[in-house]
Amino acid sequence: MAASLNPTPLHRLARVLRPDWTRTVAARRVLAGALVFLAAAAAWRDDPRADRVEVVVANRDLSPGAELTAEDVRLETLSATTVPDGAQRSVDTVVGSTLAGPARRGETLTDVRLLGPRLAESAAGPDARIVALPLADAALLDLLRPGDIVDVVSAPASADAESQARVMATDAVVVLVSAKATGIAAQGGNRVVLVALPAAAAKTVAGAALVQAVTLTLH
Repeated sequence: MAASLNPTPLHRLARVLRPDWTRTVAARRVLAGALVFLAAAAAWRDDPRADRVEVVVANRDLSPGAELTAEDVRLETLSATTVPDGAQRSVDTVVGSTLAGPARRGETLTDVRLLGPRLAESAAGPDARIVALPLADAALLDLLRPGDIVDVVSAPASADAESQARVMATDAVVVLVSAKATGIAAQGGNRVVLVALPAAAAKTVAGAALVQAVTLTLH
């Protein structure tokens, strides 16, 4: 009895570190409830990786008309909120495609930056088609840039045939200008400009370009 009335310093320290209330049933229930709450919060917390996606980006500055290789692109993980619509997710689907416009290093590549149906649709409407045009004035190719709005004009066969020139299509959108060739290939003069047009106009222009020279007027 005397020992219990005169606790030792060790007993006093134990009571400070572990007060009597911690041994009660209520305290244990409170502690258990707190642990359950923390576990639930941890389970419901968003995975920090869930809002990030892998997209294809340019590995270096790229020129329009470039046929993409595995060295030109790479995968990069970005926040899903910053990724544009149509972003490409696989390197394999991009390699071999032709780039419609210039791209800076690190730029996300989307479907409308690559030659294909989505590019034509974004440029000239849902029924658009892309037409390749060799121009009567090849020097004009150096002045054109993707995104330019042009009219397609049939070029007269000679200088005194001005009255024969006519506008075949208006508001065509330039999507690609082929790059200059070098060496022997440069002598062939086979550069073309790709323009997007509604389907009916594209068919007319494509047929005419097979039998007569065409040129463009810029807006």
